[in-house]
Amino acid sequence: MPDFSSCAFTCLLCLRSKRRCLQVLDMTGLQDDGVDHGPESMSLWSRTVTLAKACIDLSKRQSKCVERTSKRRKGPYSSAVAPPPPRPVSVEVRVDLFVNSTSYGVLKDALQSNAHSALRLKCRDFRAEELSIASTVGLLEFLDPGSVRQVDLRFNNLGLSGLRVVLPHMAKFTNLVSLKLPYSNIDVRRLSAGMEGSLHYFAAQLGRLSRLKELNLGSSRLSGKLRQLLGDLQGPLESLELAFCYLLPSDLSYLSQSLHTPALKKLDLSGNNLSDSLLQPFQRLLGEASSSLLHLDIMECRLTDAHLDALLPALCRCARLRYLGVFGNPLSTRGLKTLLQRTAALADLRLVVYPYPVDCYAEQLPWPPSSSSLLNGSVDEERFSRVSAELQRMLLSSSRAGAVWTTNLCRHSTLDYFSL
Repeated sequence: MPDFSSCAFTCLLCLRSKRRCLQVLDMTGLQDDGVDHGPESMSLWSRTVTLAKACIDLSKRQSKCVERTSKRRKGPYSSAVAPPPPRPVSVEVRVDLFVNSTSYGVLKDALQSNAHSALRLKCRDFRAEELSIASTVGLLEFLDPGSVRQVDLRFNNLGLSGLRVVLPHMAKFTNLVSLKLPYSNIDVRRLSAGMEGSLHYFAAQLGRLSRLKELNLGSSRLSGKLRQLLGDLQGPLESLELAFCYLLPSDLSYLSQSLHTPALKKLDLSGNNLSDSLLQPFQRLLGEASSSLLHLDIMECRLTDAHLDALLPALCRCARLRYLGVFGNPLSTRGLKTLLQRTAALADLRLVVYPYPVDCYAEQLPWPPSSSSLLNGSVDEERFSRVSAELQRMLLSSSRAGAVWTTNLCRHSTLDYFSL
């Protein structure tokens, strides 16, 4: 692959020489889709590093150009008729950035050089993994306040004390719509007096994000605190991801009565045990969200055929539903057939990610089976192939040939709030 900075510099000079000026280059939306496109393709992380290096390199080249021009104008043969210095070329590059501890240094240097570089990075969606609190804050400070749409901080082990430091730096992002904080090591189940104050502060800082529409607190232990966390938000959320959050019935009861539920387009409650005391509160929540819900994830929620039967009336009222994820639940072939038959009337439902039926495993599963036994158990491929073919025939006979029913989680990974 040719050196990006050299190509970019040449391109900029050619544009200037022809008296044309490229002002904006939009490279947003080139997200990873999980598909290998060959050696010429680049991941989001690689694009971030390449662009950062190009900015730094071009900044150095531009400085040398200015220095040489200045020396020529001050030389012994300079005169009043000497041509004016060339007008600096500057292109605003709109990008999505993905940084981790390995690439932190080069991206920070590039963002610092923004003011005097030929390429000025303007970040739309910012994703950071495995960064310290200081590094996270350092990068947030260099991002343009008006251009950031999404901040995604994951695997950073921030905890409530770290988020207390980081979150105030997001209030300047006037167009921030999406905030993702999965795997942030938040645990509110046994708070000390000091940490209770941190929880209040965290909720207050969330309330300052006036345009927030998407919030992901996945893999946090939020038991009984949902009202406190979401109560200060100024407007309704349209996407709420609470996977593996150890939710209590009081959390779902609050949510079903909150301003958020009638506006929800995307809801992820995967990993919460919906088979026991959460079942009835979830039924009510589903009923309240039925007019707006487009995307529902309830993977690994310990739902059996009987639980699904109880949920189907509320689920079938979700007339706009496009995606349903039930992977990792102990459903039988009969349960899946019932689900398909009952949801066939949902005309917009185009993608269902379903589990391997419990009667398609090669060995007898313990009952009720755990998520690990469902995920790690050996599937009888021949038996499952027959079930899969039967489900496809049912889709055809229901005039739903365009709908996709699959066990492939990669289909699910390409969906996000902005695609809705």
